[in-house]
Amino acid sequence: MAHSSTHPAPLSRQVTYLAFLLAAVVIVVLGSFGWWAASRIDDRAIARESRSVQTGLADLAKRMPVEQDTSAIWDDSVVNLRANNDAWLAENLVEWMSEYFGHSRIYILDPQDQLVRAVADGERVGGSVYEADKAAIAPLVQSLRRQMADASAGLDDSTAAITGLGTQDLIVLGNGQPALVSVRPVIPGSDAVQQAPGTEFLHISARFLDQSVADEIARKYEVPGLAFERSAQTTDERIASPVLDTEGRIVGFFTWIPDEPAFALIKETAPAVIGGVILAALAIAMLLRRLRRTSTMLEHSKAEASFLAFHDPMTGIPNRSLFEDRLDQALANMRRNGSRIALHYLDLDRFKHVNDTLGHPAGDELIRQAAKRLLDQVDEVDTVARLGGDEFAVIQFVAIDTAAALALSQKIVDAFKLPFDIHGHEVRVGATIGVVVTTDGEARAEDLMRQADIALYDAKEHGGGRHQLFAGELGDAVRERRSLELDLRAALEEDRDLELVYQPIYHTRSGNIAGAEALVRWRHPVRGYMSPATFIGLAEERGLIDQLGMWVMRKACLFAAANDIPWVAVNVSPVQFRDEWFANRVFDVLSETGLPAKRLEIEITEGLLLQNSPMIQATLMQLRSRGIRVALDDFGTGYSSISYLRSHGVDKLKIDQSFTAQLGLDLEIDSIVRSIIDLGRAMHMAVTAEGVETEEQRQLLKAMGCNQLQGFLLSRPLTPERITEILDAGNAATVHSQAAG
Repeated sequence: MAHSSTHPAPLSRQVTYLAFLLAAVVIVVLGSFGWWAASRIDDRAIARESRSVQTGLADLAKRMPVEQDTSAIWDDSVVNLRANNDAWLAENLVEWMSEYFGHSRIYILDPQDQLVRAVADGERVGGSVYEADKAAIAPLVQSLRRQMADASAGLDDSTAAITGLGTQDLIVLGNGQPALVSVRPVIPGSDAVQQAPGTEFLHISARFLDQSVADEIARKYEVPGLAFERSAQTTDERIASPVLDTEGRIVGFFTWIPDEPAFALIKETAPAVIGGVILAALAIAMLLRRLRRTSTMLEHSKAEASFLAFHDPMTGIPNRSLFEDRLDQALANMRRNGSRIALHYLDLDRFKHVNDTLGHPAGDELIRQAAKRLLDQVDEVDTVARLGGDEFAVIQFVAIDTAAALALSQKIVDAFKLPFDIHGHEVRVGATIGVVVTTDGEARAEDLMRQADIALYDAKEHGGGRHQLFAGELGDAVRERRSLELDLRAALEEDRDLELVYQPIYHTRSGNIAGAEALVRWRHPVRGYMSPATFIGLAEERGLIDQLGMWVMRKACLFAAANDIPWVAVNVSPVQFRDEWFANRVFDVLSETGLPAKRLEIEITEGLLLQNSPMIQATLMQLRSRGIRVALDDFGTGYSSISYLRSHGVDKLKIDQSFTAQLGLDLEIDSIVRSIIDLGRAMHMAVTAEGVETEEQRQLLKAMGCNQLQGFLLSRPLTPERITEILDAGNAATVHSQAAG
């Protein structure tokens, strides 16, 4: 008897079918995702190019006022404009600037906004060229005149009030050519030339947006084929980025063929992809192998993540977490076998100096080499860890006796006396070590860490470059310094006990108050008044200087905003410039307090410029671009370089009081001071002399042409209330009445 029945497909066939179906789904999904990912990558590449183009245009806009001010802020410019000295104007202010900086048009207007001189592409032209552009430029001229009038209202001399003012826009000139136009006042660079409000000449520069601008941006930001077009002639290949004026109107377009790396890669790999699709059936056979490979990669990634969690990424040695675990292990071993362990805390000497002078990359390299040198000194069973910054620790698992522990510390100290080769520089730092040795089965890890830290502080208090054994709860000086740190931290967090005093700075010739320098004082609840020399270094060492510095900045700006002081100067530590957002934090303070940027002066030291750091240079440029002035404090006591002054941008030099004290007593010092004043005048910088204490010093500085004076002869640091009383009473108070206050 025959039987008819339906049999299910063999399992192998089902598996094969499902495998091919899965492969097809995977291929479709991956293909779709790849296409989407490629689109996203190319979109981001195009967006990045667009940002580069706009950034290039913004850079050009920022550069134009700076280029104008190289000659527009100059006593000779004002004098020769008033005299209508054609030859001088051509060589120094108009034709020269157009040719040298590539400005397409330059116009000079007199105080009545009448054309004095017109230049096109480095050649003088007739007034008809300006007449064609006048209607487009006039709103910028009128806006600047209003700003200048408002800023200098009621003043005899408008120079200080209008310094830094200007207007700028992207506009279409009379010939239909889009251009970046900047209008700046021509002002004196020193007090030697006076300029009454309403008598200022204006300097107008225009840079056409044309192919030369596009070529410049293309070279700098690597955007091949960049072109500028008045109307977007886009094709399937070229894209366009609009150029807008300040009112959002389109004045032209930058166009270019975008870089699409993802789709270019797809085109190049298309044959291989097609071949891969044909061979997709082989994916099933390789599935298990891939799974094994993936599993291996996951294990590797897990091991790498575990390593990073317990090791310092810069040096590869254990971090604080692994160090604490190893210390617990060492204590457990000690309890089991009755051995002795030693803990060494190590701090690099003069590390901050290396960071400040050679920069952070050099500091990082020093940390890496220090870790390697440490590893070379210890046994394989011992642990070397980086706790943070320039602080290291060594766990000596088996110390035969205290002498053996101290021998290891001395070995490390001796090793660190040898120089390091850091990027071609020979660097000598040294090391200071605190050591604790124990066989106490009841000892805890945190106790050993605290004791090693106390021994380290004790060693540093005795000059550093040595090791110190913990000898009980000693170290009054260490505890006092720690106590001082905690008190300072509490004073900052609770906004108490700290206060500012202000030492006025006077115009040399008029005797009027030019501004004031903010000086921080600490009214300690137990120790009484403390000068900055006592706690500024502590704040820098213990990471409090950023908090303290911004506290001083905010308080000084609030004070200045509440009265008529022309400007207030605030000292800034080089450590604060390690923060790439420092300039933005200063701008936030100005916004919060309502103080105009031109009424804030920041004092820095020569050591900051010597770092020659692009980040520091960019930060100083950011600050000065907003109108904040930068003064170089204690000038002449360090390595003074004119190139640093020019490249970093400094508005004022402050002659160190050690020079002022020797005026009239040492002819060589007199010559040095006169040279500093001449240097400031040549570079259009104001010069302030610090530490003026005698009438003879005052008269000598006045005869040398020093702009401003500061010192006990004129006034000691005053409370905010006292200096406000003086300002309210009138700016012409006598020197003696100020000193008496």
